[in-house]
Amino acid sequence: MSKVSSSSPAAAESLALALIHSSRAPVLLINSNLQIVGASNSFCNAFGYQPDNLAGCDLDKLGEGEWGLPQLRSLLRSTLHGSASVDAYEMDLVRSDHAMARLVLNAHLLDYDEDVALIVLTISDVTSALLAEKIKDDLIKEKQVLLIELQHRVANSLQIIASVLMQSARRVQSEETRLHLRNAHNRVLSIATLQKQLAVSSEDQVHLREYFAGLCESIGASMIDEEDRITLKSTTDDSFATANVATSLGLIVTELVINSLKHAFPNHAKSGAIAVDYHAEGAAFTLTVSDDGVGIANSEEPIAPGLGTGIVDALAKNLGATVVTTQATPGTRIAIVRPE
Repeated sequence: MSKVSSSSPAAAESLALALIHSSRAPVLLINSNLQIVGASNSFCNAFGYQPDNLAGCDLDKLGEGEWGLPQLRSLLRSTLHGSASVDAYEMDLVRSDHAMARLVLNAHLLDYDEDVALIVLTISDVTSALLAEKIKDDLIKEKQVLLIELQHRVANSLQIIASVLMQSARRVQSEETRLHLRNAHNRVLSIATLQKQLAVSSEDQVHLREYFAGLCESIGASMIDEEDRITLKSTTDDSFATANVATSLGLIVTELVINSLKHAFPNHAKSGAIAVDYHAEGAAFTLTVSDDGVGIANSEEPIAPGLGTGIVDALAKNLGATVVTTQATPGTRIAIVRPE
């Protein structure tokens, strides 16, 4: 409520009318009978009314009666009685030969004295803004659909590439070449598994428990022979990670599991266990890959720095983590640790 001081109600009303007429926003001045006292030119231009026909017109008879909504009348009367102002009341203005308009109304009381009170009603047409918002939302949804389709196609393409690599590995005679092709196959599978999960996710967040479980299943199926009794299992908390972080973690798991299968069980050992474990707390996390094999000290093949080791070191550095290798009893434990 705004208290207006003037030498007389007529003078105060004239002052209010002058302010209304000079307003660049659509504004109405309404009396206690809900009749229009004055309107700004912008109101007339925006809604197609003739200024000369507005003074003294009942609000609910304006035009074709489109302003005579019972709820609007009730809110304006509450404003007159000082109960409440109308702030951001939304209404749909429905007129023949016009598209429906969404309006936002604000009403405030100008109180001269006990006998004279006027309401200043400002009107904002937000139809275009809402339409623009809807168009933006539709574009975002369309983009999400296209992104999901792209992720499906990428995942399928990667699966095809992985299959070709595995077929090539089975055909070559060189054991070293076969090993390199298998390693490449598993690296591709790591990304393919991630793409599959992203394709069914509504956000750029990867559920690591599902991701690591699927990844370990794929690696085991491609590198552990049926007659072997080597198990590969993952234990992960309920953490989520962005696609970029999940990609790095998945590649690290792939490299470390490949390393364990290559070095931990020499002479074609038929039994053993490899465990992948991931736990996070806030920004900190620990990813470990451990095995119960012969261990680093007893490995028959010296573990020289190679592509896999370089990949793990580089990915860990990008994640702000360090690589910690320890001798277990038995086996080896490699941890990727990122502090808070």
